[in-house]
Amino acid sequence: MTETVAIVGAGLIGRSWSALFARAGHQVRVWDADAGVLERYADDMATLCDTLAAEGLLDDRDGALARIRTCPTLEQAVAGAGFVQENGPERIEIKRELFARLDDATPADAVIASSTSAIVASRFTEDLAHRGRCVVGHPVNPPHLVPVVELCPAPWTTAATLDRAEAMYAGIGQVPVRMTQERDGFVLNRLQGALLAEALRLLGEGVVSVEGLDATIKHGLGLRWAFMGPIETIDLNAPGGIVDYAGRYGAFYARLAAAPAGPEVFTVENAEKIAATWPQDRAPASIRARQDRRDRRLAALRRHLAAEQP
Repeated sequence: MTETVAIVGAGLIGRSWSALFARAGHQVRVWDADAGVLERYADDMATLCDTLAAEGLLDDRDGALARIRTCPTLEQAVAGAGFVQENGPERIEIKRELFARLDDATPADAVIASSTSAIVASRFTEDLAHRGRCVVGHPVNPPHLVPVVELCPAPWTTAATLDRAEAMYAGIGQVPVRMTQERDGFVLNRLQGALLAEALRLLGEGVVSVEGLDATIKHGLGLRWAFMGPIETIDLNAPGGIVDYAGRYGAFYARLAAAPAGPEVFTVENAEKIAATWPQDRAPASIRARQDRRDRRLAALRRHLAAEQP
């Protein structure tokens, strides 16, 4: 069943969500606090949909674009919406303000999901009259090419809200992962943080180059992780499966865990030290061009993986 979906925040993440919901047949209404973002929105959406269509991930480009329209006010965007995807800045005070407005302006039975990357919903929904219909729906950048969505409930999020959000995301071709309770960083960023901490430590200590470290992931772990997770990986890496793996290698990993990388690896000073060994053109135009190349390759990978499904 299709319905009206409101996208609040029309930046990169908001555009991705717009394409996904419109591709699935939903009417999409879009608002952003920055008028300039809305002025560029049509051109940005056309480019995004061209990428999807070129890789066979969007059959009806023109139809999808026709189902999306921008609105001059938040209230107009959410009027009559059954599902709201908020993509505002990652600042707690802005989230609180946005969700207060959304709680007042949306139909009482609408689900309100936040794309926040790290702020748990209890921090910006506690005082809302209809807080039970609020949930985190955290995507991976860019959502139109990386399908996982983390559903993280606040303590008061209802089971019905989680059920509806899970069904909505699955219905637009995403892969919802349902959490049972709040954790800072949810699942993905906690896993990513653990990997980054060790990577930044190794780089900061000069153990390996950036090129070598990235190659270890791209041409090593990442190849397996493109179609299986770390638990399935270790289940297949010992003759007796995961328990056998723990018996063989658990002591080694326990020694690593006993001396983890410290918070200093995430400092600006360490980042500057690493950047100095890895010269790149980091001008905004260059970053955008590299992002576009990333997206084209991700689209091709998605197409390949979809063709390999049994």
